[in-house]
Amino acid sequence: MVFRLSKIYTRTGDKGETGLGDGRRVAKDHPRVEAIGEVDTLNSQLGLLLAGLATETTRHPGLKEVSDVLAPCQHRLFDLG
Repeated sequence: MVFRLSKIYTRTGDKGETGLGDGRRVAKDHPRVEAIGEVDTLNSQLGLLLAGLATETTRHPGLKEVSDVLAPCQHRLFDLG
């Protein structure tokens, strides 16, 4: 059996705002909200790339150097986002 959430209530109301990690509220069209989304997208793409590199490293050992450079970048993006 699959559970599906059709409605989620936060009881904070919408009013066109969203909460940031530090507790502040900003408009949903605030540039910071857009930037957070872009960082998340980049992080996701980087994760897919790193996963693909991991599967190919045995055949192409030179790819490990690429992974060694990109993995810390992904960790920084996690911290940033």
